[in-house]
Amino acid sequence: MSGWRRLNLLLTAALFTLFLLFMLRFPGSVLSAAVRGLAIWWDVLFPSLLPFFIISEALLGFGIVHFIGALLDPIMRPLFRVPGVGGFVVAMGYAAGYPVGAKLTTRLRSQSMITREEGERLVAFTTTSDPIFLIGAVSVGFFGNPGLALTLAAAHYGSGLILGVLMRFYRYHAPVTPEDVTNTVDNPTTKKTTSRLVQAFQAMHNARVQDGRPLGLLLRDAVESSLKLMIVVGGLVVFFSVVLELLTSAGVMKVWDSLLGVVLSALHLPDSLAPAFSGGVFEVTLGAKGAGSAYTAGLHMQAVAAAWILSWAGLSVHAQIASILNQTDLRYMPFLAARFLHSIMAAVGAYLLYPMLYDASAATTAWLPPTFQHTNGSWSTIVSSIVYGVLTIAIICILLALLGVILRAIRLIRS
Repeated sequence: MSGWRRLNLLLTAALFTLFLLFMLRFPGSVLSAAVRGLAIWWDVLFPSLLPFFIISEALLGFGIVHFIGALLDPIMRPLFRVPGVGGFVVAMGYAAGYPVGAKLTTRLRSQSMITREEGERLVAFTTTSDPIFLIGAVSVGFFGNPGLALTLAAAHYGSGLILGVLMRFYRYHAPVTPEDVTNTVDNPTTKKTTSRLVQAFQAMHNARVQDGRPLGLLLRDAVESSLKLMIVVGGLVVFFSVVLELLTSAGVMKVWDSLLGVVLSALHLPDSLAPAFSGGVFEVTLGAKGAGSAYTAGLHMQAVAAAWILSWAGLSVHAQIASILNQTDLRYMPFLAARFLHSIMAAVGAYLLYPMLYDASAATTAWLPPTFQHTNGSWSTIVSSIVYGVLTIAIICILLALLGVILRAIRLIRS
């Protein structure tokens, strides 16, 4: 064992020993934090993520991903330098939120449908908040102001797509997945003479034949793998909730907030946002809630903080992504750099877009469906997640189709 690895092992052991002593010193705080983290997982994450995990696994088995990949390949490659199957990851990742994009990317990587560099590009810009959390929990729940949803959504998702375009230059000269691998079309001559829609159907058929699992076995495997991942997600949420509470009880967060307040003042940001940023570093829900309660900072700066927190996603989500990426050869460091860049771009975007997009007259929940006005119940969360997830997927597919038309028109003009 090298000296660096030995030192790393000793520091890790010392850190966990210190947290164990803190747990013995503050048992009440540990219990309340664990219950709070478990409630977040059960009331919000479990009902909103599980349906998308199961559906995405089933769609992979049915070959729908290959169908989408064959259709979107001419769009995804020039825009994001990933195969067409990445379009499915983009749609599902933006509709269902973190960590769905990472889960689907690792599944594509394990099936050799994308290269390592393409997978790292995909994870970098498909790790976003889901619409129901951004609108229902943050804008309506924490801020009590649905008029802020458009600003946060434009800054968060817009900067995510810009990040995807920038990530196409990440390891630009690395090998790419051949088109016929993702499309799984057997006869190359057929691909030249048939339409892309026919190629897409044949790719779906070939993928379904290669999978070969009957419907019952396919659904059982989808539920089983999804539940395993949900348990991992829940454990990490509880763990980071406890860690943050221990640091707060030990007085560490008070010192950290003071130092962060100095940094924020130097950046001409209100120091009252320091607790929100501190919480957001560890857990996105706690950070967004802190941003919503920092009234003295002003709504404009609160929106900037919330955009940064949603895009950084918190160390809890980072740990979830890292645990998923460890199933393949995908690396965590490109994802970490992308989160930092995404958070900065989203904060700047919220600062610039707020004067143009914020509508004070929309600061009421009257225009929202009942499922968004009451987001605490599990059934309400499930219905909202599915309905608005499907709408988000449809909107993203329409936007990608429009981009495809524009790209084709540009090619015709150049030719």
